Amino acid sequence: MSIKILVADDEVNICEVIQLYLEKEGFSVFAAHDGEQALLIETTKKPDLLLLDVMLPKMSGWDICRTVERQVPIIFLTAKSAESDKMTGFSLGADDYITKPFSPRELVARVKAVLRRSGLLQTSGSTLDFPGLIINPTTQTIEIDAQAATLTPKEFELLLFLARHPKIAFSREQLLTNVWGYDFQGDDRTVDATIKRLRQKVNNDHYAYIHTVWGVGYKFEVNTK
Repeated sequence: MSIKILVADDEVNICEVIQLYLEKEGFSVFAAHDGEQALLIETTKKPDLLLLDVMLPKMSGWDICRTVERQVPIIFLTAKSAESDKMTGFSLGADDYITKPFSPRELVARVKAVLRRSGLLQTSGSTLDFPGLIINPTTQTIEIDAQAATLTPKEFELLLFLARHPKIAFSREQLLTNVWGYDFQGDDRTVDATIKRLRQKVNNDHYAYIHTVWGVGYKFEVNTK
């Protein structure tokens, strides 16, 4: 099951950018644009990390932090850069404090750092071990039935993304966004062609891993033949 992150910011475009970058890293993201909505998501969805703007409508990020009763990592994201504001955030138990404007890549790195310190995120080198298939993110290599197999970088990235979300069906548009990037200029046929090559290389006499979900797209699931 992927790590769940709540992103709360009243600027919709900021939420969308953060969501794109976090989902590309395999996280499940819930977006909220006011404090009451954010607190409702926190209560019902129990995200693993809260990324909160301080100046939210209806209920501030400070107040959400004071209200949350369970132990959960919190990062404040805000234009309030004064030292006194940072001290307020940390005194409330925040794990990090990121000021706007920010680099989305730096934000993702700091989210991962907080998750690692909290014991929620394994290192990127952790292998994914499935029946008949081992995926090593560090070396970007795979083994099929204990035999090394060769994938192109994009084939490997697509397989890794799907394998990190087993049994979840992704549309071609979602795969383009999460694997090729939201600014990719290609079309759905790029996904289809890469999936076709991936099937030929990975699916074998004993197991099938890459499956078509008709009317939706593709998913990763280990099925015996």
